Amino acid sequence: MLSGLSFINGQWQSNSDDCFYAINAIDHSQMQPQFINCSKELLDEACLQAKAAFIEYRQTTPLQRADFLNEIAHQLALAEPLLLERTTVETGLPTGRIQGELARTINQLRLFATNLIKQPVFMAHDFALPERTPLARPDLKMSQLPLGPVAVFGASNFPLAFSTAGGDTASALAAGCTVVFKAHVAHPGTCEIVSRAIEKAISICGMPCGVFSLLQSKSYEISHSLVKHVAIKAVGFTGSYRVGMALLDSIKTRNEPIPFYGELGAINPQIILPNFIAQNSSGLAQEFVTSMAMGAGQFCTNPGVWLVNKEEAAEFKAKLIPLIESSAAQTMLTPGILNAYAQGCQRLAEHAEVVASGLVDDKKASVYLFTTSADQFLSNQALHEEVFGPASLMVTYKDLAEVASIIDELEGQLTASIHGSLEVIEQHKGLVEALSFKVGRLIFNQMPTGVEVCDAMMHGGPFPCSTDVRSTSVGSFAIERFLRPICYQNQP
Repeated sequence: MLSGLSFINGQWQSNSDDCFYAINAIDHSQMQPQFINCSKELLDEACLQAKAAFIEYRQTTPLQRADFLNEIAHQLALAEPLLLERTTVETGLPTGRIQGELARTINQLRLFATNLIKQPVFMAHDFALPERTPLARPDLKMSQLPLGPVAVFGASNFPLAFSTAGGDTASALAAGCTVVFKAHVAHPGTCEIVSRAIEKAISICGMPCGVFSLLQSKSYEISHSLVKHVAIKAVGFTGSYRVGMALLDSIKTRNEPIPFYGELGAINPQIILPNFIAQNSSGLAQEFVTSMAMGAGQFCTNPGVWLVNKEEAAEFKAKLIPLIESSAAQTMLTPGILNAYAQGCQRLAEHAEVVASGLVDDKKASVYLFTTSADQFLSNQALHEEVFGPASLMVTYKDLAEVASIIDELEGQLTASIHGSLEVIEQHKGLVEALSFKVGRLIFNQMPTGVEVCDAMMHGGPFPCSTDVRSTSVGSFAIERFLRPICYQNQP
């Protein structure tokens, strides 16, 4: 049974009657139970307990933290039946998607655990040179320390992998930081189920009670108070540009600046080089439609803009139109996201031509493809804005000079893909080089949807797709966000 409470210092608690309900993503009805909005007093307690627990938790060994992460993974696996029952209804995502995302979340925890075991104590060691003249060199060792308590915000579109025990929480805990987690109102029941798995792992592994807290709240004020709290030393966020920038504005009012690691979305351009469509128009069309409609387009790596040679556009559209028109409407994560998607499509329709739209169903999102010219795209900023959902914009270009101009005007992106023969890609290294400075992940002849959790992954990029171009929120290097360097000189 869900309690609807916040989890703070090892206790499920509330001190308010103010409540909200999760919304069934499928029929938009209220779901039980009610969730009690966390008060400022409880938020303060969670942050202070995270600060107190940090003193003990930061002294745990890498092996102890690895065992803790592995135990969380184990408890999540045991919670799969509860998650499949609740999360599918809260999010409208199918069972197979939730199973896959749970496996990814578990593997992510285990990846950090494995890395902790093989992590060196010192990143660099310059031995003393006492005989060096004119000045002797002391013994110098470079290591890392955890930053302190981290505030983590759950994402609406990944209720497990970018939520309660997702990448931000896992990497912060691996680093030796404590976590205060703000649940997403789109799936509060899922957040509680996962938090109960973490609670069990805390008990089994003998970790301090304040190492993890869950805050349930629909109040923007609570979110802003969390990032401004003096005990918080870093923030991990995945969500919209608007909300991310609002939180960053609050962080800027602090006396002590802290890092804000925000992943804010992108349009993920797909550049199809000349003559490539003719080689495989049917297969390419199927790949593009599958990718744009996957998960109702609710991926931060959704292919939102396609650059297509004007001479090949008609042939490509002929293959795309029947695929789009037969595409089923899909349930979106929340009624609010569905409404925002409808508004985004309406905005695009005011500035671009509708090529095709998918099947229509009540309370679901239809697939849309729009088109415009490179000239119009370059002169109209409204066409550069992300539409979160299963919609894409085809931009037709006359020549590669226009493609170069578009690349030059692009804002920072999580990904971009270049589609073309190896020979043509080789001939246009300049475009590839220019595009690499606009993205966090540059892809060749593949669609951007799907983010592998591994050592080499980069999920981030230049602003505004993220707030720190130097960091990734996915993969082994995500831990670096919550560590700082320290040098030990002449350490005994």
